[in-house]
Amino acid sequence: MAGAKTSGLLAPLRLPLASGDHFIDPPVVLAPMAGITNAPFRQLCREQGAGLFVSEMVTARALIERIPETLRMIEPGPDEYPRSVQLYSVDPHTMRAAVTMIGKENLADHIDMNFGCPVPKVTRKGGGAALPYKRNLFTAIVGAAVDAAKPFGIPVTVKMRIGIDSDHETYLEAAMSAAQLGVSWVALHARTAQQMYEGKSDWSAISRLVEHLKPTGVPVLGNGDIWSGVDGLAMIEQTQCAGVVVGRGCLGRPWLFADLVSSLNGGSSRTHPTLFEVREVMYRHGELIVNYFESEDRGCRDLRKHMAWYLKGFRVPSELRRQFGMIESLKEFRSLLNQLDDQPYPVEVGEKPRGRTSHSRPVTLPDRWLDDPDEMAHLDIEDAFSGG
Repeated sequence: MAGAKTSGLLAPLRLPLASGDHFIDPPVVLAPMAGITNAPFRQLCREQGAGLFVSEMVTARALIERIPETLRMIEPGPDEYPRSVQLYSVDPHTMRAAVTMIGKENLADHIDMNFGCPVPKVTRKGGGAALPYKRNLFTAIVGAAVDAAKPFGIPVTVKMRIGIDSDHETYLEAAMSAAQLGVSWVALHARTAQQMYEGKSDWSAISRLVEHLKPTGVPVLGNGDIWSGVDGLAMIEQTQCAGVVVGRGCLGRPWLFADLVSSLNGGSSRTHPTLFEVREVMYRHGELIVNYFESEDRGCRDLRKHMAWYLKGFRVPSELRRQFGMIESLKEFRSLLNQLDDQPYPVEVGEKPRGRTSHSRPVTLPDRWLDDPDEMAHLDIEDAFSGG
């Protein structure tokens, strides 16, 4: 969905690539999700209208060490463009090396940086959503990425959370720093790390960030609680953000992007597939993922986790649901799908939260992490993500 003109209610997002400006139209981005946004899932989402589709997060160190699984994770799908990679590092030198490698070897057209991960194995060593609290380290990492990407014409963006908790909010200062360093946009998941994925995201924080960055001209994208096209439109109208980033809302629902495209282009029709339509998307996902892994066994094992998301809200016998969670071949998968009875889309259930629902909890941080926000901490946490 790219073009050089405005369509619908919003101007397209500008992505200044080396090959020339690319306009993300409508401005709808598939968020990177570990174990989910591999090439097959990205292809499903772009076929439904996603404007940009970001790879699973990979660590800068694993990339420069050429870990085979990491290299697989950034492989684009057929005709995938722009090729978008999310990089993670806590060291500016490692980040610079990884970005330079991407540029020299033409591995991606766009780099996003993760400063929003709230999981304890990351925050306990100062990474993810904890890292922007160390303002000098954050600035050094973002600056290293932007500087290294510049000779290759690769735009760099950042994704972050509001902060560690309500007493340690970092998003306004960190976003301004990133904007001044030259990022193309800032995406904000409007929760703190402490909230994990609990409750409602605070869209008012997105509004504040939009106003805060207005003098810089750097766009803000909103993320959090977009379960339908109506939600995406509401976020944009309420916050005046320049686009939306969709994560958990599209799990088992790649057609959410078609719904968003319709809503953002002023359409009143909704995308509510019947179960027979859903089952064909499911099978296509199966074919794509088996081809991607070049192994029916591995592909089917990876596909299993998507089954409950696809079937959520539909009336499916419990034994059949159990069998979907144990599929071993595409032939078996097709046989199970053929046993489903057609039925309307379950709007009431289908447009509610799915995926991770971790409850709020105190953020695990390194000892004395909060003592000095100006401390230049170089902590090695990339080993927490073996293989990528």
